[in-house]
Amino acid sequence: MKVSEARAAVGGLSQTSKMPCKSWGISAKACKTGSKLAKVEGTVCHGCYALKGAYVWPVVEKAHAKRLDAIYTAGWVDAMVTAINGDKYFRWFDSGDIQSDEHLTNIVRVAIATPNTKHWLPTKEYLMISRFMRKHGSFPKNLVVRVSSPNIDQAPVKHYRHTSTVHTGKPFGRECIAHKQDNECKDCRACWNPRIKNISYKYH
Repeated sequence: MKVSEARAAVGGLSQTSKMPCKSWGISAKACKTGSKLAKVEGTVCHGCYALKGAYVWPVVEKAHAKRLDAIYTAGWVDAMVTAINGDKYFRWFDSGDIQSDEHLTNIVRVAIATPNTKHWLPTKEYLMISRFMRKHGSFPKNLVVRVSSPNIDQAPVKHYRHTSTVHTGKPFGRECIAHKQDNECKDCRACWNPRIKNISYKYH
């Protein structure tokens, strides 16, 4: 399968202006936990960026729907591996989140099959991550799964190896510096770095 064919099979990949790499996402409306948090003021999902702006353009919603439909097809893992094509970095879910235990397992299979790619997966699907950890013990070394605290200015959630938070004042641990450099990662790769336990994003 050619790279172009593989990308078509998984609904395409995204290349956002902030990210230094390609990413894959689905509609934030499909978030299992995030869609509930979005209705609660004070949570990091309230006023979600992925529920407005370009994310609700018909062409983007169509692409998200195609990706969502593809995740349980027989060739999804192989198509994702081909689509990533050995890129040095990859981000899962520039919008949306894990859909099921099976979906998470398939993402892990993609990471294992792309050992030269560093994967970053932010998530609020706490139970899915916990179930995977109980069953398998750990994620592949090239996959950093950051479990996000649900509320603004909430400390990192416990019992997870990698986490992320959102702050208005003092950051928790390592601060994301994107807000200091045109909201872009530029040469920073902290989110992909397994040595950094928590990344704290400034609320905006």
